[in-house]
Amino acid sequence: MIVRNTTDRYGALTIGIYWLMLLMFVAVYACIELHEFFPKGSDLRATLKTWHFMLGLSIFVLASIRLIVYITSTTPRIEPDPPKWQKQFAKLFHLALYVLMIAMPLMGWLLLSAEGKPIPFFGLHLPALIDKSKYLADVIEEIHETGGTIGYFLIGLHAVAALYHHYLVRDNTLRRMLPKRN
Repeated sequence: MIVRNTTDRYGALTIGIYWLMLLMFVAVYACIELHEFFPKGSDLRATLKTWHFMLGLSIFVLASIRLIVYITSTTPRIEPDPPKWQKQFAKLFHLALYVLMIAMPLMGWLLLSAEGKPIPFFGLHLPALIDKSKYLADVIEEIHETGGTIGYFLIGLHAVAALYHHYLVRDNTLRRMLPKRN
């Protein structure tokens, strides 16, 4: 098993973080969408919101690790080589995904801080980043919800692009990120 990236494919560390983050994104979105089905004040609603917060902050931690790995590692080449405009668009799109993975959890942390609520993280309570402010909480909540909606589109387009490359272009874009089969 190759842990680090090579010029041909991503290593186990990058692949593992990538697919774990996908599962965490699914869980984060599921928790916040499903909590609406339960009455305000119910234990299950509160539990789903707490998991939303903790998983969101976990995405932040993993995205930070992933960013370090990206900066310090080789990026496997795509064969056949895509056109220059496509490579530029992919870089811009990946930048947008990193902004989502870093900014959204920070916005959630700021939101809880502005609401004066505890910031749970697997048994820890993180410090508030700002003082309690109803006005700021409302503004941050609106931004966070808009970012969540944008996230649906970014993640969806990312998946569509991977499938497009795999099935129509028939390059190795998706295969580079799949666990290696023996």
